Amino acid sequence: MTPIAATIPLEPLSPVPNGAAISVLSPASFAKPVRVERGLQRLRTLGFVPRLGANTQKRGPLFFAGTPEERLADFHAAFADPETAIVACVRGGYGSNYLLESLDLPLIQQHPKPFFAYSDLTGIQLHLLDRLGLPVFHGPMVAADFALDDGVHLASFQSALAGKPYSVGAPEGLRTLKPGVATGTLYGGCLSILVSLLGTPWEPATEGKLLFLEDIGAKPYQIDRMLWQLRVAGKLDGVRGIVLGEMLDCSSPGTSPTLLDDVILQAFRDIDIPIAIGLRSGHVSRQNVTLTFGVQAELQAASAAELRLLQPAVAA
Repeated sequence: MTPIAATIPLEPLSPVPNGAAISVLSPASFAKPVRVERGLQRLRTLGFVPRLGANTQKRGPLFFAGTPEERLADFHAAFADPETAIVACVRGGYGSNYLLESLDLPLIQQHPKPFFAYSDLTGIQLHLLDRLGLPVFHGPMVAADFALDDGVHLASFQSALAGKPYSVGAPEGLRTLKPGVATGTLYGGCLSILVSLLGTPWEPATEGKLLFLEDIGAKPYQIDRMLWQLRVAGKLDGVRGIVLGEMLDCSSPGTSPTLLDDVILQAFRDIDIPIAIGLRSGHVSRQNVTLTFGVQAELQAASAAELRLLQPAVAA
């Protein structure tokens, strides 16, 4: 099954005012309360007014932050709330897949807002982008990143919310694996989540995209297996270029330090597109870069690699 094409063209979201309210949710797993509070305090120092969903700090059942119904209610309430300007997740973990089939798309379409998440939330983000044309922000989460002293790349976060085109490159870890230039709609997220969506109604729509892929703790052979699965599923057909994340802890002890690079080049050996790797967005060691999925972007992979986000997602 393939996703339905976006029903509306991509249009800039409303400007984010100073002192904006930001609804903080846990659509998947719960987080440690101390990390939630640290993240909330950091948001306050940046001038935001955080508002916790009713079930944001719920623990259970199992590893979930509440039942699917409770997490879904928080999600819908955040988008419907007229005072909320931004919707942000506490963390990923696991469990947001249970929300996909019950999301109220008409409600979200009537109240579009910047939605910040990554990891397990990749499925929901791409669902909103594919079905509604809603740009989504692959960027820092409250307990995962804002709680850390050096967890957020503020320049990209602030530029994305201000509606300013921006670029990231070598200072943010990006380096060239295969040279070239490509332009397309920036799209993607956590590799293992993208693969888990294959064969479902939420299968990613990658054709014609500038594809960003990242993950954490997957060994090179597991990365190879997931890229193979995307390839044989036709999800690399028509892709304009590939940008990979930092791929934190995606190594095997005792192997060549270039093994992951070699795996990626082998996986794309017959596809003539530029490839860059190392961008700190998503699961990262520090300074999580905000990427806007759904906007036009350009990858320049040369002696130095640069990813330029050409189209604002928020009205300036």
